[in-house]
Amino acid sequence: SEDPSVTLFREYLKIDTMHPKPDYDAAVRFLERIGTNLGLVCQKVEVCQGRVVLILTWQGTNPRLRSILLNSHTDVVPVFEEYWTYPPFEAVKDSQGNIYARGTQDMKCVSIQYLEAIRRLKAEGKSFARTIHLTFVPDEEVGGHKGMEMFVQRPEFKALNVGFAMDEGLASPSDTFSVFYGERSPWWIKVKCVGSPGHGSRFISNTAAEKMHKVITSFLAFRESEKERLKCDSSLTLGDVISLNMTMLEGGVSFNVVPSEMAAGFDIRIPPTVDLKAFEEQVASWCRGAGDGVTYEFHQKCMDQHVTSTEESDPWWKAFSGVCRDMKLQLKLEIFPAATDSRYIRAVRHPAIGLSPMNRTPVLLHDHNEFLNEQVFLRGIDIYAHLLPALASVPPLPAEG
Repeated sequence: SEDPSVTLFREYLKIDTMHPKPDYDAAVRFLERIGTNLGLVCQKVEVCQGRVVLILTWQGTNPRLRSILLNSHTDVVPVFEEYWTYPPFEAVKDSQGNIYARGTQDMKCVSIQYLEAIRRLKAEGKSFARTIHLTFVPDEEVGGHKGMEMFVQRPEFKALNVGFAMDEGLASPSDTFSVFYGERSPWWIKVKCVGSPGHGSRFISNTAAEKMHKVITSFLAFRESEKERLKCDSSLTLGDVISLNMTMLEGGVSFNVVPSEMAAGFDIRIPPTVDLKAFEEQVASWCRGAGDGVTYEFHQKCMDQHVTSTEESDPWWKAFSGVCRDMKLQLKLEIFPAATDSRYIRAVRHPAIGLSPMNRTPVLLHDHNEFLNEQVFLRGIDIYAHLLPALASVPPLPAEG
């Protein structure tokens, strides 16, 4: 009696694409099988060794028009199985219809919702002017550096002639649906402090630890001020402020030796409203204020701050938001607090919206006991089955002649 779309979703969830050894081959075979059964054109692009992007294409009646891109990633994050009620790759469904598995929310649900929406539209005999491409990419959960970041530079991506893209969002515990039109820029900074070494029994001056204490104090004081700003202004979401966390601390060789060097790692996420050059100067001033021999280096430094228009004058947004109004979907527009592959799509100047159609659902991505209710999942298919015709039928734009 289970809906075939739910059965397919559970089948996908049982494929273990967990890092550090995701079974990408099994995922691609599974998705390619579905695409072939739906009559979609299949293409595989190996962006680097062992990292394949699968493209499924539903050709439009006017292929010269820019296309609709539906993106999702095939990999999932690791699990701590001892904290799970059910095995995380068995896709167990309980009596309430909740399906437990890693990837239910992030983001195997969306992959199958895309495909099942297309299945429904094709069964109804629909066709649209614009081509619809589905891309299934690897390595999003480890930064996308061997996935979407490389793919957008490839001729195969350029050949897709993208006009508008959709990618993942987040679940929403309320009645609203979270829609993401931009992302914070992730900066990973390592601060190194060099100072005087010596015996652990002495009061040595100018130590690396003293300098590191000043660095950490400056960074965490700023963290506290941003945390307070978010707390005191109800109009702000996490994506509107700078989050900063110290994630690594290194140094020392022995209990009785004052080290000559210490280092700390910081994960900083910066909204597109912030002047990045001015903020880097702030970071530099914190380091200068800690004394001589304090330097910093970037392990990741995203400088792209493109956002997607949510103005009603924008034809893509008008089509998207019009469907949501017709379906009485209450939208909450936000800057994504973390990072998705949408940032690479926006960086090459294509508008992208993040949506995972899961309301009345706790946010459990990367968490223990990740689950999604089957009725919420099925509702998501219905939402995409309404969105795709509107987006794929956007009239020719001035640049398209």
